Amino acid sequence: MNEPDLNLLLALDALLAEGSVIGAARRLGLSESAMSRTLGRLRITTGDALLVRAGRKMVLTPYAEAIRQRTQQSLAEARALLQPAETVLDLARLERQFVLRTNEGFVEAFGGILIGAVAQLAPGIRLDFVAKPEKSSRDLREGCIDLEIGVLRNMGPEIRMQALFRDRFIGVVRQGHPLAQQVTLSQLAAFGHIVASRRGELGGPVHDALVAAGYTRQIAAVVPAFSAAVAIAQHSDLVALVPRSLFLHHPLIKNNPALASFALPFSTPEMTVAQFWHPRLDNDAAHRWLRRRLHELISACCET
Repeated sequence: MNEPDLNLLLALDALLAEGSVIGAARRLGLSESAMSRTLGRLRITTGDALLVRAGRKMVLTPYAEAIRQRTQQSLAEARALLQPAETVLDLARLERQFVLRTNEGFVEAFGGILIGAVAQLAPGIRLDFVAKPEKSSRDLREGCIDLEIGVLRNMGPEIRMQALFRDRFIGVVRQGHPLAQQVTLSQLAAFGHIVASRRGELGGPVHDALVAAGYTRQIAAVVPAFSAAVAIAQHSDLVALVPRSLFLHHPLIKNNPALASFALPFSTPEMTVAQFWHPRLDNDAAHRWLRRRLHELISACCET
């Protein structure tokens, strides 16, 4: 079999990181001529120039820019694969960065609890929360994120998952609002609604239930986050429809005397919120500890 020389991956990472033959040669302890020959082999292997001259310096081609992060991650995974399995995890000395992709509501409701609990035992761990531009498992597969947290769905046959808690939608209004006392389908449809959607989508389980019952709801505003919907509802007669977990656990929303919540006068499907990860991280001791800690904390919070 004509397998590629995996030593080229090390050279490719150095070239893309340094952006020059001289820098890559110095990084790998090679001569400049040897590094130039290796760049030639990489150009043949990839079918791209990778580094081209721009005046007195070298710059990366668009293809090289596109694969720089993936190359770095692939090399890190290869090194981890060829090292002895980590059996003892020294949390006090662990230095690690984890990227978690979540929606804003989860970060606002549980981010502080999770960060505090992790820092107490592993102060060298940094948690980076990033937004969800799309519902895709590609970033998990490519190693761009370490964990995804969201509503349970099919992420592909190889993606691992663990349920965290069950959630459902409720209505939130200002204290003193007519719907704080009694809610019927016709009453709910009579008031303007605030829809929370990053993509401006107007559908969803509440919309579908009202339409099925023969009602048309008036959408007064579309906002990018559930917390923004609640903030608007607090100072208007509009209705925010948000996950129950946000109302119960958001530090600026829970126990807020200016707000009231109510159960919807129809049934909507329960949502299971889960954490997802790629199987290459199954046996990573630090990642395994983070998954276990997150599950314990969030499950405990949502039992109440």
